[in-house]
Amino acid sequence: MRALSTLAVGSIIAAVAFGLTACTPEPPMPVPSETADPSASATPEPTVAPEPELDPQGTAVDNLAYFDKVNRALITQGGSLDGRSFIDNLVQAGFSKPTMEVTPDRTSINAQADQIQFSVRINGTCLIGQYGNGKYNGVAADLLSDGKCLVGTTRPIDW
Repeated sequence: MRALSTLAVGSIIAAVAFGLTACTPEPPMPVPSETADPSASATPEPTVAPEPELDPQGTAVDNLAYFDKVNRALITQGGSLDGRSFIDNLVQAGFSKPTMEVTPDRTSINAQADQIQFSVRINGTCLIGQYGNGKYNGVAADLLSDGKCLVGTTRPIDW
């Protein structure tokens, strides 16, 4: 019996010791010394992405952010959002008019087109924008086999 009671007492002592160890508070965090560099910051400074710019030597992928920015700015300004407005706006932003294509603003039955598409060829690639029903989308793509960017009927840009 005595052995059982010693075993029981030993178990109780071990349980109490474990319980006390588990309840011991964590050591406090070290306090920074006064000799630390005050200009050092624990939080890194956020980096600001540069504004997109036209890169005449770049591809469509390189210029897509700028193309989208220019087109979205025109849409935000409101006013006429026809093919000519998009083309004129892109020319004003530095794109070359002779490299552009645009679909007609009117359908074959003379109704307002639901969507217009416009494009710019740049260094063997295409920037293509589409606007209609209040939504805009821009993509970078490869040239088509005929050297154009848009499929289907386009209209002359003769203004």
